[in-house]
Amino acid sequence: MESTGNSSVSGDRKASKKTVASSVTAKPNGKSPVSSTNPMNPNTVTALSSAHANQVMFFRDVSLGPREAELRFRLIHLWEARNIYTKTLLGQEMLLMDEEGTVIQGFVPAGRVGTFDLVAGSVYKLRNFFGSRNKAQFSVADHIAIVSFSWNSDLSVLENPPVLIPEDRFRFHSFEDFMANCDSKGDLYDYVGHMRLVNGQTLTDHTVLDEVAIAEKRHLCVHVQTHDGPVMKLYLWDNAASEFCQKFKSYGRTPHVLLATTVNPKHLGGTLCLTFMSSSRVFMDDDVQPSKDYFEWLSSNTGIANMIAAEVVTKPEPVTLEELFSYIKQEASKVKSCFVVIIRFCVLGVLLVQGSSWYYVSCGGCNSKAVKGPTSLMCNNKKCEKSEVTCVPQYLTKISVYDKSEQAAFVILGNAGKEFTGKHAAELVANFFESNEGAGAGADHCVPVLQALLDTIGQTRKFIVKVSDHNLKGKTQTITVTKILPLEAPLPATSDDIPTTVGDGSASSNGFGDPAGDRARKAADSLESDDAKRFRSG
Repeated sequence: MESTGNSSVSGDRKASKKTVASSVTAKPNGKSPVSSTNPMNPNTVTALSSAHANQVMFFRDVSLGPREAELRFRLIHLWEARNIYTKTLLGQEMLLMDEEGTVIQGFVPAGRVGTFDLVAGSVYKLRNFFGSRNKAQFSVADHIAIVSFSWNSDLSVLENPPVLIPEDRFRFHSFEDFMANCDSKGDLYDYVGHMRLVNGQTLTDHTVLDEVAIAEKRHLCVHVQTHDGPVMKLYLWDNAASEFCQKFKSYGRTPHVLLATTVNPKHLGGTLCLTFMSSSRVFMDDDVQPSKDYFEWLSSNTGIANMIAAEVVTKPEPVTLEELFSYIKQEASKVKSCFVVIIRFCVLGVLLVQGSSWYYVSCGGCNSKAVKGPTSLMCNNKKCEKSEVTCVPQYLTKISVYDKSEQAAFVILGNAGKEFTGKHAAELVANFFESNEGAGAGADHCVPVLQALLDTIGQTRKFIVKVSDHNLKGKTQTITVTKILPLEAPLPATSDDIPTTVGDGSASSNGFGDPAGDRARKAADSLESDDAKRFRSG
């Protein structure tokens, strides 16, 4: 696939060079055809100035510093560059390609955004620019320089370019390349493959995406496989997730090939994933030539493409708490730093831990904790730079879980809390203050355990948890929950089952063991204290 694309580009490049050589009046190295004329002659100086002003330069000759030459290029793609914390506009970034097929990055500073009429796909000529150094991190082109639009830049549409410029260019990398460059914040490369799962759904002829749920979670996960290689997770965030849904739906059928550009390889939950950036684009089956080529391969190699069953990709692996603790001790002895791994398992009962706050007030912008300021609540994240924030309650709930072997403490954060109770933390807190008008609200105000949380006691749930570096170093045994699976239909009780009700002393402890059963009953009894009962609402 990749070699096929390169060979066709190489042919275009050779053809471009022949055409350009006959149409350019000055050589790309800056030497004029009249350079042999007497330099002291005034007419010669005028001729030199004119040749220099009309010189057409290729991207391969762009260097650092101000240049008065003319560039001819196609604008492949443009996007906004913003401060990741303040969202302040830094400028417009672009991906440009010249007549030789060389790709370079372009940049318009924030103060000049809107000055130039930029349309993706159009061909332009640019006079006067500044060659600045290419970014060390998150670069989207191989060239050492960036074409920066300066105060005297003159941009105009080139209606009839002397040489046909290709519409796009891609830089594909393999799984091994992404693995080697993971978390390096280096160049952003492109990836093409066939989709196995979209937000957990196996693709069928009539796959319909839940756009409401995707918009609510503000992200989307696609499992993509290249030929017969490993399956990789691709994460799309915010607008990119919504645009993916619109493109997916616009086909009128289920597309299967996905081409994503300028993706960032990084570890998420201990797994190599590809994440979308502001520069990223997405193409499907028939959008561009590489996706067409891959779709043709997929149509004639369905056997190879289906070697890895899609359902295996997300199949949970049940693990007991005893096995989980054994794993933590084993990995901790290896002294690994920044080690993160996902462990999937099923726990067979839930108890709330008394005395711990079940939510926190966050900054509505970055979700960091809000703290008291001189006159109002402030974001605790120094990089957020917001003096006043919109406060949003978020789940930070500690629960006690148990199975036949052990008891453990889990922390439920953010969306996992909504999966647990069926309601947002903000909704529960608002309901409490509506029912208790005399109670004061604030960042440090403690809202008692509410009924929606108490109702989870005794439920049998499946959790996906993350064991982080702080667990392995022994600082805390509290384990973070990343996802909670929906409730399952109850099965007929057997003598080996763990009791589904706790706290009233009536449930059988057969197969569970008295010590763990006693702990469960005591924990449930403590939660049914008079103080907790007084504040039940929501």
